[in-house]
Amino acid sequence: MKTKRDSGTKHFQPRIIKEKSCTEQRQQPRFTSQFRSIFSGGQQEGQGRTLDLSTGGCRIETDVPVTLGAAFECRIYVPGLDWPLRIDEAQVRWIKAGTFGIQFTKIQPDEGAKLERVIASLNEELSA
Repeated sequence: MKTKRDSGTKHFQPRIIKEKSCTEQRQQPRFTSQFRSIFSGGQQEGQGRTLDLSTGGCRIETDVPVTLGAAFECRIYVPGLDWPLRIDEAQVRWIKAGTFGIQFTKIQPDEGAKLERVIASLNEELSA
């Protein structure tokens, strides 16, 4: 029903709009994992568990409070690797109930290649 207030303007029916989930905003596929991780930056350091991993970032579970937008160096301890995977810089993109998501913003080429091998291995495990 039109009223004088909305005459001349297009009126849309109310509808529920779902928020985009983190998975919808991802540019790379993610793989479920449970790797020990350490993150540090500025005056902060913490440990956690990497739960999801992609070539562009990961989700970390921890009790250490972090700030949206904070930048960290991150090390991910992947079984089978001689040394932890080193991410030179990662930014906190979201925070939710004891977990946070980081985007990898700086990684050395050799570490990037190692990350791609880890992702390929996780993909093979998923396909098997």
